[in-house]
Amino acid sequence: MMIRKELSAILPDGESFEFWEKSPVWERELFVNNTDTTASDHNDGSKERPFRTINRAAAEATPGTRVWIHAGIYRECVHPAWGGTDAEHMVSYEACGDGDVIIRASEEVKEFLPSEGWMLFRGPGPRPEEAKGIRIWEYDLDPDLFRGYNPFCAVNILHDRLFIEYDKTDMTTYLNRRGCIFCDGKPLKQVPLYNGMGREDNTYWVEANGQKVHFRLPGDADPREHRIEVTVREQCFAPDKPFLNYIRVKGLKCEHAATGAPVPQRGAISAYRGHHWIIEDCEVNWSNGVAVDVGNECWHHTHTPGEIIGYSVVRNCRIRDAGVCGIAGMFAEGMLIEDNIIEGTGWQKMELSWEAGAIKLHNSVNGLIRDNIFRNTFRADHLWLDCGNENNRICGNLFLDGIEQREAIFIECTRDGINRIDHNIIWNVEGRFDPAKVPQEPGSSGWYKTREHDVVNGYGVYGEGTDRLRVENNLIGRCRHSGYYLKPVGFRMHGLERGGTSRNAKIFNNIFFDCGEAAIVFPTRDNEADGNLYVKMNGGYLRVMYPEPEVCLNLPAWQEFLGFDLQGQNGWFDIEPDFEKGTVSFRKSPETPFGFRGQMERLRLILDPGEVQGKPGPWETWEKAGDGEYKVKISEE
Repeated sequence: MMIRKELSAILPDGESFEFWEKSPVWERELFVNNTDTTASDHNDGSKERPFRTINRAAAEATPGTRVWIHAGIYRECVHPAWGGTDAEHMVSYEACGDGDVIIRASEEVKEFLPSEGWMLFRGPGPRPEEAKGIRIWEYDLDPDLFRGYNPFCAVNILHDRLFIEYDKTDMTTYLNRRGCIFCDGKPLKQVPLYNGMGREDNTYWVEANGQKVHFRLPGDADPREHRIEVTVREQCFAPDKPFLNYIRVKGLKCEHAATGAPVPQRGAISAYRGHHWIIEDCEVNWSNGVAVDVGNECWHHTHTPGEIIGYSVVRNCRIRDAGVCGIAGMFAEGMLIEDNIIEGTGWQKMELSWEAGAIKLHNSVNGLIRDNIFRNTFRADHLWLDCGNENNRICGNLFLDGIEQREAIFIECTRDGINRIDHNIIWNVEGRFDPAKVPQEPGSSGWYKTREHDVVNGYGVYGEGTDRLRVENNLIGRCRHSGYYLKPVGFRMHGLERGGTSRNAKIFNNIFFDCGEAAIVFPTRDNEADGNLYVKMNGGYLRVMYPEPEVCLNLPAWQEFLGFDLQGQNGWFDIEPDFEKGTVSFRKSPETPFGFRGQMERLRLILDPGEVQGKPGPWETWEKAGDGEYKVKISEE
C-alpha cells in the first residue's frame, strides 16, 4: 500500500481530517420490493407488506429511518422528503443485498416504424446503391412518459454560458439534446442532422420539436429484437427541496440520467445543496452530464452567513461514462472522496465549458481525496480544484490514461493556504493539441530560440496562479509535456483578491519518468525541489521560465546554478506498471542513452534501480524480484 489510511488522513496543516460518521440509530425500517406481487404503495412498508416504489418510502422516511430496497429495476426519480438531524439520526436508502437495485431515468419503448420523409444523403437524386441495407427507424415519444421534463426538447448547455469560448470549440455537442437512446444498455451516438445516420450506424437524431426520434442500430438491426430505452428523467436520486441533510445512499445503481452540462451542477445522484451526505457502494452509469453533485450547485445562489456546504462522503462508488463530470461540488468544505473508481468521463467533449473532470470541486477547503482510481478520462482532467482551495490532501490515487487530456491534476488560482499532492501515480497524459501547429525546426533552426512554443501540453500536475503547492512522493510518468508545470496568473483578480504567483512550491521525493518535454517547469526560482529521481529524461528537462529567457537544464546544472535537488538522482532504467496485477516493476533497461565524451560521468546515471538511494516515490521499500529488477505493490487492498 502506498500509504496507510491513518497517515493519509493528516491534512497539510498537520491536523487530522475531521471524520464525522457515527453508527446510526435506526428507529424505523421501511421496505420496497417492486418484484413482489403483493407489493403496493397502499401497503404500510413493512417487511411483510412492502411498498412498490422507492418514492412511496421516501415520502415516509423521517430521521432515523432505514429504507431497505430489494433487487429490481425502478424507473423513477427518488425525491426524499426528509433529511436526518445528525450523524446518528440519518435517513438511509440502501440495497437489501439480494441483487442489483437499479434506478433508471429511462423507460423501455416499443412500437417502432420505418423512418420516412427525410433525406438520408445530401445532394440531388436518389442513391439506392449507398442506401442498400441501411435501416432507420422512428419512434413518436409518448408524452405520458415525460412529466414536466422532456430532455429531447432541451439542449445540453444549461443557463450559465458565461465562460464558453465559442470561437475555440465546436458547439455541436453543447447544442445536442439531453435525451439519449440506449440499445441493450449501450448508448447510441447523437448526430445533429438526419443524414448523419447515413454515414454511420449506432446513431440517432431528434426532430426540431423534440417529439420524435429517428435511429439506426448497430449493424442495422431490428429494434423489435432488442431492448430500446429512452431517457425521460433528469435525475435518479435528488430531493425536490434543497438543504436536506444527513442522508445516506448505499448500494444503489443509477443509470441513464438526462442531466445537462454544468453549471449548475445537477447529478444523477444529487445532494441538492444538502450537507453531511454519505454516498457509498453505488454505481452511476451513463449520466449525460454530471454523475454526482455534492456542493452548492452554482455560484448564483444567495449565501446565508454560517451556511454549511459539503461535509459529505463519496466512498467506494463506481462512476462510469459521465458525459461531462463525475463528481461535482461547488464551495464544498470537508469533503471525503475515497476508494472510488471513476472511468470514461468526458465523452461529451465539453472541456471548454470549464466544468469537465472526473472530479471538479470549487473552493474546496479541508478536503481529503484518497485511494481513488481514475481511468480513461477523455478531454477532461482527472481532478480539477477550481479557485480558492485550502488545506486539501490528494493522496494514494491512481490517475491513469488521460486520453487527449491537457493535464491529470489542475489546481487553479489558489492563493492562500497549502494543498498537498502525495503518494499518487500519474501515468500517461496524452495531451490535447493540434500536431499540425507544432513548428517544424529542421537542422539547427531551433537551436538559438529564446522561448519554447506553447503548443504542446499534457501535464501531470498543472496550476495557474497557485501558490504553496506541495507535490511529494509521487510517481509521474509518460506525460506528453511535463510532470509538473505551473504558471503565474498576475491579472486574474477581482474584489479584494490579488494575482497568483505560482511560487513557494515544494517538489520533493518524486519519480519523474519519460516525460516528453520536461520533468519540472517552474515559473520562477522562488520554489524548491529536492530528493527527486529523474528516469529516462532527455535534454533540458528541468526548467525555470522567468525572468526570460527560460533556462532548460539537466540535473547537474540544476544543482549547480540554482541549488535545486541537491539530493536528486538521475536514472536510466525501465519502469513498468501492471495495473491489473497491482504492481510496478523497476528493471534494467536493455538500451543505454547516447552521450558525448564525459557526459555519462557528469550525469551520474543510475542503471541498476537497486542503486537508487532513499527510494523516492510512493513506496518506502522496493522488493528485489531478480537480477536488476525490483517490484512494488500499488496497494495491499
